[in-house]
Amino acid sequence: MLTPLSPALDVAAHLTRVRERAPLIHNITNLVAMNTMANVLLAIGASPAMVHAREEAAEFTALADALTVNIGTLSPHWVDAMDEAAEAARLTGKPWVLDPVAVGATAYRRETGARLLERLPTVIRGNASEIIALEARGAGGRGVDSSDPAEAAEQAAVRLARRIGCVVAVTGEVDLVTDGRRLARVRGGHPLMPRVTTLGCSLTGVVAAFLVGAEHPFEASVAALACYAAAGELAGESARGPGSFAVAFLDALHALDGETLRDRLRLEMTDET
Repeated sequence: MLTPLSPALDVAAHLTRVRERAPLIHNITNLVAMNTMANVLLAIGASPAMVHAREEAAEFTALADALTVNIGTLSPHWVDAMDEAAEAARLTGKPWVLDPVAVGATAYRRETGARLLERLPTVIRGNASEIIALEARGAGGRGVDSSDPAEAAEQAAVRLARRIGCVVAVTGEVDLVTDGRRLARVRGGHPLMPRVTTLGCSLTGVVAAFLVGAEHPFEASVAALACYAAAGELAGESARGPGSFAVAFLDALHALDGETLRDRLRLEMTDET
């Protein structure tokens, strides 16, 4: 049973840690997301790198502070690089985040998702349809757009977190984060966010940045999503459409501070008893 807890989480302290450390985040992400993801990571205070050649991916992971793996645009050489980089992260104790884009859409994606789960990601971040499909070992999931609300994936996320021993973040109108024992709901953001391509993919990099140096991956993941939601809400106040929102969102991420987070933080946390 899940019972309410006080959200005693210092989101601003997590953001400060990211900016002080400027962690190097190794991203094996899809072709569409690279530029947006790099700009988002720079805006939040991290340092992005996009290294996907199999010949150097694992070696570079050992040099970086964290790894992200996004299966949006797959090819056999990239899948091998993802697998080897994830294994390097596991062996060197580096945090890594799996973004299982459209994992239920094809047999190839289902096989790749299952292969990467064996490398024990620190965090899995996806939309509800992706998390449901991944937990069900590939059943369902048409594409990158979620056809399910985040709440629909709550039990699947809890089961997946317990099975893998990781944190699962389900993003949607209300974000859910669980480690199989605790559950957080993060509210905020803006309706224009899904209208700007790869903002979800870029959040995966932000989660990875917040994991670096964090004692508790669950709390770090919640803090990352809370910052993203606050920036989205702030950007929406001045945006006139998707184009201006994309620019305003980068500015909002860059300008985030403790006062803004205190004013805009809407977080509910529960714990299993």
